[in-house]
Amino acid sequence: MISLLIIVMLSYLAGSIPASIWIGQLLYRVDVRKYGSRNAGATNVFRVLGWKAGILTSVVDVGKGLFAAAVIATLRVDDLPFGFEVWHIETFVRLMAGVAAVVGHMFPIWARFRGGKGVNTAAGVLFALTPLTMWIALGVFTLVLLIWRYVSLASIIAAVAFPTTVAIRKFIFDITALDSSLLVFGILLAVGIVIAHRSNIRRLIRGTENRVRSFRLARGLRSRGELA
Repeated sequence: MISLLIIVMLSYLAGSIPASIWIGQLLYRVDVRKYGSRNAGATNVFRVLGWKAGILTSVVDVGKGLFAAAVIATLRVDDLPFGFEVWHIETFVRLMAGVAAVVGHMFPIWARFRGGKGVNTAAGVLFALTPLTMWIALGVFTLVLLIWRYVSLASIIAAVAFPTTVAIRKFIFDITALDSSLLVFGILLAVGIVIAHRSNIRRLIRGTENRVRSFRLARGLRSRGELA
């Protein structure tokens, strides 16, 4: 259990790296939490600082999840407590590392626990665990975004699509390599992402949610001289 706790702690610290905040402050001298949606996530970085900062932030955020699930989780793990043997131990540990990284992203110790909504970091975790399922979820995200142009709506539907796809592949197509822990994690993740987007859901219902007006490279408020 000691090594599992170390994995979780290291994954949390890695997930806590506030890419959006540090990139904004170090490269642009802008705190993205003061502009746009005031969220410390990649979407707001695209909106405030433009596509270069947005892509860099996205790469780091996805990388945190990949690093936690694919690297940190490979540290030696002691026997788990009774009851966890029903799941594949390697998958379970990688999921625990991933959960810790997502929690770190949402509540980063390096940024006074004010982080983003965890979508990109969660995507990194799941790409490390089941790439094909994640490509399907990413396809759903892209399709929803192209049709309705709401990043929040696309994120929510893609989050729900992940456990749905896992269930279909496991129980209908009988792909035994997909551990049941992935389905449980996917459901919990979907619930968490919906909760994290509750303010967006309210704006979607009211019709006031920010919409992607163009798929051209985002210039950002900074380059347009609109920052106060």
